[in-house]
This record gives sequence, C-alpha cells and structure tokens, in this order.
Amino acid sequence: MKIADIDLGSRPLFLAPMEDVTDPSFRHMCKAFGADMVYTEFISSDGLIRDGAKSVRKLNINDAERPVGIQIYGNLIEPMVESAIIAEGAKPDVIDINFGCPVKKIANRGAGSGMMRDVPLMVEMTRRIVETVKTPVTVKTRLGWDDNSKNIEEIALRLQDVGIKALTIHGRTRAQMYTGQADWTLIGKIKNDPRIHIPIIGNGDINSAEKAREAFDRYGVDGVMIGRATYGRPWIFREIKHYLETGEILPQPSVKERVEIAKNHLLKSVEVKGERVGVLEMRRHMSNYFKGLPEFKQTRMKLVTLFDIPELMDTLDFVAERWGDYDFSRTVPPSLSHEI
Repeated sequence: MKIADIDLGSRPLFLAPMEDVTDPSFRHMCKAFGADMVYTEFISSDGLIRDGAKSVRKLNINDAERPVGIQIYGNLIEPMVESAIIAEGAKPDVIDINFGCPVKKIANRGAGSGMMRDVPLMVEMTRRIVETVKTPVTVKTRLGWDDNSKNIEEIALRLQDVGIKALTIHGRTRAQMYTGQADWTLIGKIKNDPRIHIPIIGNGDINSAEKAREAFDRYGVDGVMIGRATYGRPWIFREIKHYLETGEILPQPSVKERVEIAKNHLLKSVEVKGERVGVLEMRRHMSNYFKGLPEFKQTRMKLVTLFDIPELMDTLDFVAERWGDYDFSRTVPPSLSHEI
C-alpha cells in the first residue's frame, strides 16, 4: 500500500490519533512494536493559528516515528488552511484532516464528524488544503451523521476527486459514538467500488489479531487502523503482524515483560516532557499495563501517585517479583479508551 510516494508495505497497521493518548512517548512504544504509521493527537486549527502552547506542542515529531501524520480539525476553511501550512512546517509525512471526531463540543460546532452534515463545505475545505500544501493530504471520517444519513459513499468519491491520497473510515456514525458494533460491510463496499482508486483504511473494533485479518481478507481494505485497543497494549501491533504472517496467536506478554515496557515508556515520557509532566502523563498508561492483576489496588495507587522516578522503578520491580508468575491469557484485554 502507498500513500502518495510513502510505501507502507503489504497489510499495514496504523495507530489512530487519540487525544491525550498518542503523544510522542506512546507513538514511540507503538512504533517499537510494529505500527507501520502513527499519528499525533488531533490538533485544533484555532489553537494552532493562535499559537496556543498545547496545540503547538502536539506538532513535535521526530524521524524515528516516520512515517508520521499530523491530524488537524476545525470548522472554518481559512483557519484550517492556515493550520495546514503551520503543520506542514513540522515536516510530517502526511497531513490528516479530522472529519470523524464525535465528541459533542467538537461535532456540534461543525468540526470533526459535524462536517458530515455539510458535505460541500467539507469538500471545499479539503480542496483548499490539498491545493495549498505540498505534503500528501488524507482524511479520517465516519459512515455518516446517523443511520438516516450514511453518506460516506458520496463523501469518499468527492474527497478523492479533490485530491486526497488515502481515506480512513471508522465504521460507525456520529450518533453511535462508540456504542454498538462497527459496520465493516459499508467500509468494504467503498473499498471494492471500482471508482475508488485511493487506499481505504478501515477502523473500528479491531482489538485482536483475528479481527485484523478478517478486515483484510473479508473486506479487502488496504490498511487497518487501531485505536482504543492499543491503550495499555501497544504490543497489539506485534500480535497482529505475527498472526498475519504465521497464523499463530502469540501469548500475552508476561508481567516481567510488561514491567520492562512500562519502564521504557516512563523514561521516554520523561525524556520528551520533563520529569514532572512526563510522570503525570504516564499515569494514564501505567496501571493499564497491569490491568487484571489480582490484589493490585494498593500497588496501582503507588504507580499513579508517586513522582520520584527511582521509587517508581522500585515499585515496578516489586510488580515483577510479586506477580511474576501470573498468566495474562486468562485476563480480558484492557478496556477501550476513546479514538476519534
């Protein structure tokens, strides 16, 4: 599969952009486990053009992440074009437009999936961005606003016509948010439409190697994007790749391996964001690496309250010693967080 001149190989796996999740340290971990392409957290066009510190920080990418995409969102054409120019200055491999976020404060003002209710505006915004930047432009969206307006087929064709280089489709409507099951039949229908010649990436409910293979084999998508199932489980990319290549299910990482993963993730977070912020923002990941361990509450509280890095490392070593023989194959995978 290729996005413009970016060769991602056969059956590539993508890390979905997720707010407060896909920061540089988490992208680093997912890349280490085999993610073929990663994305920043989604970035407000208003925040970028106003030089908002939080939005600007999200532009930080490095060569080790490549190929990497920067995703932007907004409801007005001129600010979106300007933010695309700013994003291009960070030298991503692609600029992705977020037409999929269902969160009320974004969608109800016409951004994210709210743009699906104004297709002409969506198409014109995309056209202007494609014409303005040299970086390949891609789009992530949903099936439609609700069950009565699943207009993704029209959208796919019109966005292709204005020059996007790939389209990611989350198999739910905005009204569904994250409830129910993703509808992959419609994603497959678009992929197999002879009028479609850009890559189609499927997204939604991919939380196992078997589901990833079904997405490729049954629906024919060019790539699979994984979001919520990566939270506390960046090794899912390794699991899927191994299964696609061999048909074998890898055992779940041991407690000791998870401890080493958590340590590496913590150190990367501190390296990128400094000690205090790095530790604070690592907390959302730390306990999820060990979700399912019995009698873990007291240790979990230490992992999410300590600031001292040596103490955190000692606590992680204690986890390896105390629960080293625990078999994670009997544990349900971590609960899912939110992706756009």
